[in-house]
Amino acid sequence: MTNIGASAKERSILLIVRTGVLWVAAVMVLSIAPEAKADDWSPEKIAEYRAAAAKGEAWAQSNLGIAYAEGMGVPEDDAAAAKLYTRAAEQGHAQAQNNLGLMYDYGDAVPEDDATAAKWYTKAAEQGNVDAQYNLGNMYRFGEGVPEDDAIAAKWYTKAAEQGDAQAQSNLGNMYDNGNGVSENDATAAKWYTKAAEQGNVDAQYNLGNLYRFGDGVAQNDATALKWYTKAAEQGAAGAQLNLGLMYAKGEGVPENNMPAYMWINLAAAQGHEYAKTLKDRIKDGMTPADISKAQALSRECLAKSYKNCG
Repeated sequence: MTNIGASAKERSILLIVRTGVLWVAAVMVLSIAPEAKADDWSPEKIAEYRAAAAKGEAWAQSNLGIAYAEGMGVPEDDAAAAKLYTRAAEQGHAQAQNNLGLMYDYGDAVPEDDATAAKWYTKAAEQGNVDAQYNLGNMYRFGEGVPEDDAIAAKWYTKAAEQGDAQAQSNLGNMYDNGNGVSENDATAAKWYTKAAEQGNVDAQYNLGNLYRFGDGVAQNDATALKWYTKAAEQGAAGAQLNLGLMYAKGEGVPENNMPAYMWINLAAAQGHEYAKTLKDRIKDGMTPADISKAQALSRECLAKSYKNCG
């Protein structure tokens, strides 16, 4: 028997974090992807799921629901997925409860209903489902389907973070960073940002760079700040690109050099960062026309490489 899980469809949320230089919006990406091997959706497996689902097996109803939701091995059909998830969820299957919550959350083949989404997330979260714990944290953080309550949001983020969920770790770090629902504690914020940053979470990498740059909760270390800003900048975070440029301009953790400074700030400006647009002109005042032309060329090359290995 294969019980296939599916990762959470992450809610699009806005978290405002303090940076010491600017305020930055950390937006989570909307995504859903099954955690399964290709042969889990083979005709033989689909037939196995159908037979077991017809007998009332919750794990098979959940798996078949994922197949229909994602159009893998069967035509995509959200209505069929919702029916199958409901049957499995009513039998107490945690992953199906979370996935059914997602469908009510976004109105996929069922009426959009935050309260019903929260109900199913809660049932799954209480069974230890990490995706549901994270999703439920978001519901309480923003008062969707439940009363807004940062303390309860922090509780569910903590449970998901302790299971290794990177975005929950990042969000929890943000709550300790700003004292939302928990006592403000920069050291604890740094701990959770580090765990998420090491998994590649761009928001955490950026925020961890801020903590090291200003010595909040960690020993001040420009080189470490530069490292984390670079990782976030290479993922396209405009705020990190701006701060990375500032560090090159000021010679913080790296030799002072207006060329990479202009390049990174120019890239942030190209993404619409207003302060970067102003700062770019200030740095340009100390550069020759040839230097500016070269830095602009570096910017184009960096953009063509999707911000990777630039300098």
